Amino acid sequence: MSLNKVMLIGNVGRDPDVRYLDNGVAVATFPLATSERGYRLQNGTEVPERTEWHNVVLWRGLAETAEKYVHKGDKLYIEGKIRSRSYDDQNGVKRYVTEVFADNMEMLTAASRSGAQAAQAGEPSPAAQKQAINGKGDLPF
Repeated sequence: MSLNKVMLIGNVGRDPDVRYLDNGVAVATFPLATSERGYRLQNGTEVPERTEWHNVVLWRGLAETAEKYVHKGDKLYIEGKIRSRSYDDQNGVKRYVTEVFADNMEMLTAASRSGAQAAQAGEPSPAAQKQAINGKGDLPF
């Protein structure tokens, strides 16, 4: 038996990059930053804050939701699995990428902030919609 599960709460690093495959399936990608607070050891040594960046990939309904409602700086809860892949870049150098393939996403940004951004874009506020959506496009209750 094995388990591949990751749960992250962090801030979106840039607006999602959404593309549509030939068969109409949406795929969204964006970086998510998680931070550990800095602290001071008993001997006075300062341990600085540490930020880790995660490459998040959303498919289908989650990608379409992210395209409409997720913006740089928003706080998200992401649940999914870790996947690694490699590719050869333009110079023939092998590159490795680790990504989080999300199965679930919850928007944690305050409704007033999201509502103001959505109003500027001419869209309904995410507060008016359920904030938890699973990867199947169903509501979680």
